[in-house]
Amino acid sequence: MSAASLPRRLLLAAPFAAPFAAWAQAQGGEYPTRAMTIVVGFPPGGQADLAARPVASALERILRQPVVVQNRAGGAGAIGSGFVARAPADGYTLLMALSSLAVIPESEKLFGRPAPYTVDQFAPIALVNADPTMLAVPANAPWRSIADFVRDAKARPGDIPYGSSGAYGTLHVAMEMFASAAGIRLLHVPFQGAGPAITALLSGDIQALASAPGTLTQHVQGGRLRVLGCWGRERAAAFPDVPTFMEAGFPEVEFYIWAGLFAPAATPVPVLARLREAMRGAMRDADLLRAFEAAGSPPRYLDAPDFARFFAEDGARLVGAVQRIGRVE
Repeated sequence: MSAASLPRRLLLAAPFAAPFAAWAQAQGGEYPTRAMTIVVGFPPGGQADLAARPVASALERILRQPVVVQNRAGGAGAIGSGFVARAPADGYTLLMALSSLAVIPESEKLFGRPAPYTVDQFAPIALVNADPTMLAVPANAPWRSIADFVRDAKARPGDIPYGSSGAYGTLHVAMEMFASAAGIRLLHVPFQGAGPAITALLSGDIQALASAPGTLTQHVQGGRLRVLGCWGRERAAAFPDVPTFMEAGFPEVEFYIWAGLFAPAATPVPVLARLREAMRGAMRDADLLRAFEAAGSPPRYLDAPDFARFFAEDGARLVGAVQRIGRVE
């Protein structure tokens, strides 16, 4: 994937008032004139959901229309993403996606299946956060370090169950990237999203999970989970005492869970411009900032052109990782 494969209109769009006014007049009214929906391809409780709800509330205040979050879980986000790709390109159906948006079409190729969507069916609007992934285990687990975990996994190939948000979703790719680098084999247990996977980790049904800091913080602080490692290039601000995989001797293990807002690619440029303008305001909204900080996932805002470049670069790296990992059942 490259920046050239992304919609050209996105890279050129700008929130100019005059073009929007002319378009609105031609349409018989200003956008938006009715309720909007932000689709999340995962159940409540995961990174995309935690990002979408404060964003929806902030957009409601700015656009003065209801903004509803709709969870359409399944297929590591593929069901929700495919729904938005096929939705009318009118600005009323948006997608809060994770980095798996770039991975799913590539993973389907490994199995000879048709992709549920292609990345060029989406126009990036704004990046809202980006967190390094964390390796979490139950607090009563025997492992105190990445090295402990690797030693045990090598002694018991395929015995340690770990959860994910679905095959080739963000949590799955992160763990398989680590397993491949460490030369270990784990037992993959897919769930419909990060929320159910965390519930399974807390109950002891699985023994490991890659997840964003924001979804782990309360459980670590409550003494129910322990964090062993960080997939970031640098240590996570929420867990400054947790080493990175690079520090542990795995320099190629790097993965981030980010959340970003997208629209269908054919959305008119003036509507994209209005959404970009609204997101600039939303990402300065005091309530949104408090919600993100409370969740342990500080905002990281990028407007559409910068987000398009970020998406292209991150996607290319993740597609390469999937190709190296190959078919994993």
